[in-house]
Amino acid sequence: INAEYGEIGAKFHDDHFALLVVDSITALFRVDYSGRGELSVRQQNLGRLMNSLTKIAEEYNVCVLITNQVMSDPSGGMSFVVDPKKPIGGHVIAHASTTRLSLRKGRGNERIAKIFDSPNLPESEATYALTDAGVGDGD
Repeated sequence: INAEYGEIGAKFHDDHFALLVVDSITALFRVDYSGRGELSVRQQNLGRLMNSLTKIAEEYNVCVLITNQVMSDPSGGMSFVVDPKKPIGGHVIAHASTTRLSLRKGRGNERIAKIFDSPNLPESEATYALTDAGVGDGD
């Protein structure tokens, strides 16, 4: 996305978009950067990408939604945390994101969305269901 910033900007300028979705943002870096030896370079490039996305959001008044992966936190087993998973990408993604949500599976078709970091929303959860008709209210 860094290389295509001008192209994306032109597209947003010419057409009206309200949402830009980047699915699995850290997966974009898995092939190019492997191992702890390249962690610093990966995080710097991830930071540049997040900065570009922030500029696009501000310049074109568009919501940028990124999805990310989580991993088991090895230190989580030593604490009393119910779900010892943490997002991949570290502080770079955390500091560049305005509101962070965690999505998890509930019972059956039910899913749970949790706000766990937001400057203007309290931490809370909401349930929803995935049905044949689409997304609906949770039971």
